[in-house]
Amino acid sequence: MIQTKILVVGLGNPEEKYTNTYHNAGFNAINHFAKTLNVEFNKGECRALTAHTKIGNAKVILAKPITYMNLSGESVRELVNKYKIEQPNCIIVYDDADLPLGKIRVSRDGSGGSHNGMLNVIKNIGTQDIYRLRIGISRPTEENMLLMDYVLSKVSEQAIVALSQAYLTAAKALKDFCMGKGIDYLMLNYNHN
Repeated sequence: MIQTKILVVGLGNPEEKYTNTYHNAGFNAINHFAKTLNVEFNKGECRALTAHTKIGNAKVILAKPITYMNLSGESVRELVNKYKIEQPNCIIVYDDADLPLGKIRVSRDGSGGSHNGMLNVIKNIGTQDIYRLRIGISRPTEENMLLMDYVLSKVSEQAIVALSQAYLTAAKALKDFCMGKGIDYLMLNYNHN
């Protein structure tokens, strides 16, 4: 039996100073997922930190590109090529300022919107047909605060609770995805939360 290979990529910035920022929601969600699977990011490859595990019949590669957000797609392209990942077996996890704080939204395709990391993934993969799980970080509440400054700012204490719950839900959705439940199942079961 040919083993399915699944690639789950969380987008973020690698330096310590970005750890608890809104823009690192993708990294934080995939860190949480790795923790629930009891695996560690212990391998460096294709300009990413990766963790490898098996879920059901699938070989699962969790990846955090270390190229910085705006060049994430270069790492994703290298991983897709190295492991010969088919389009329906790849999902990208990242923050979305257009979603309410703590909400998650699964989709099968679309533009990258204003998210430079996702725009770079689309550019490097050469299609908008990429599954994604977006985590809502909402927009800045402070008047005159630029979106760029907001996404790189530390998560407020009030927001930590909502985002922690979102990471739990994202981990459940990603596990379902890796177990072969498919993008339609994820959209039906997780997009109303």
